[in-house]
Amino acid sequence: MKQLSVKTLGWRMAGLVAGLFVGQVGAWALNVQQSVHRPRPEQHLMQTHHAAKGHAVAKGRAAAHAGKTESAAKAEAAAPATGVRRVSLHGRHKKVFNERFTASSFAQGQAEGDVTTGEDPVIRQAAIDALGDMNGTAVVIDPSNGRVLAMVNQKLALSPGAEPCSTIKITVAMAALSEGIVNRDTMVPLGGFRMNMTQALAHSNNLYFEALGRQLGFERVHHYATQFGLGELAGYNIPGEQLGTYPDEELPAKEGGVGRMCSFGQGVSLTPLQLGAYVAAIANGGTLYYLQHPTTSDAIASFQPKVKRQLDIAKYTPEMLDGMAGAVEFGTARRLRANFQEFPVFGKTGTCSDKGTRFGWFASYVDAPQGRLVAVFFLEGGRPTFGPRAAELTGLFYKGLQEHDYFKPQQAQSLLPAVTVVPVSHPEVKPALQP
Repeated sequence: MKQLSVKTLGWRMAGLVAGLFVGQVGAWALNVQQSVHRPRPEQHLMQTHHAAKGHAVAKGRAAAHAGKTESAAKAEAAAPATGVRRVSLHGRHKKVFNERFTASSFAQGQAEGDVTTGEDPVIRQAAIDALGDMNGTAVVIDPSNGRVLAMVNQKLALSPGAEPCSTIKITVAMAALSEGIVNRDTMVPLGGFRMNMTQALAHSNNLYFEALGRQLGFERVHHYATQFGLGELAGYNIPGEQLGTYPDEELPAKEGGVGRMCSFGQGVSLTPLQLGAYVAAIANGGTLYYLQHPTTSDAIASFQPKVKRQLDIAKYTPEMLDGMAGAVEFGTARRLRANFQEFPVFGKTGTCSDKGTRFGWFASYVDAPQGRLVAVFFLEGGRPTFGPRAAELTGLFYKGLQEHDYFKPQQAQSLLPAVTVVPVSHPEVKPALQP
């Protein structure tokens, strides 16, 4: 056997260490908060990948690694199924790898005190069963009329909300599509690799959405966020609903600026109702309804859908849905498929933390033959709380509905007869910005 000199062995060991370091850096770009301000990508992002003609999710899976270095792809493939642990950042360059959590991920009796008159009992029980003892809330919405079919742990659901984490990316993606900055095939250079929207949404890539945010600029980001219902009450006369806010000023540059706002929603407070209303608009083709939660006999009998505004997004939703489907098929929400595979699900995860509490989001809709259904699961707690876990619970929720034959035609009917949709204005909601 050929003997290696000490010098040769040393060089080979150094190369191995360098390769591992590069792989770790590539993996760090995927859905992990960035503490170092990275160089601005190329000024113009319109580098359409003309070779990508097919838009099926299967092709999205194959393309997911195409824009990454080989070491980054290997590092991601080796990552545990629970996803990459995110960290909270304080200061400009500080990385906190051993964050201490003071909140508990578990609780008992979260649904106690909820007002349930008017809710769908099958949906409510499936949501309760899915949450189990996790500290969180589940809000389920009929996207065809804005009716809240179940709201478990209403105290948390109606609270001022929390940082949206990576769920903010679906609002940024729609803004960039609407402005023509990218389409789903545009390969955006990200300092060593490239990625398109399907890949970036599926794998929740921060650098991609930071690049889109800087290209859009704060004014346009703020405009679209407001159009999509952020910073407004989502409900119409829902007692106890509190307001999630969207700032009127850009995050300071030392805290990441508009890029950080577009990758993690830093500085933003989002409620489960606000997120649910926006996902319902995606599911129904662009109608942003006021959410209603009728809980009295009179309110139930007189229910009428109320339109907040029409969003011009129908022609762009197919561009984004590939990525939302990819998140479930092979991305950050793939845990859902362990529990439910009967019908397509489109969704987005989010994980981040603040002051000792970790947040786990998953917003989605299921596309069943008898109709669509929107579900938002939001978890609060410590280390066991994160977006992929919320996706897993959502899979249990959809599975519970399937097991109770909810998706059969006779069970999927609306609780109320057909009604006339009435556009309304709400005195507590800021007027919509004009395009």
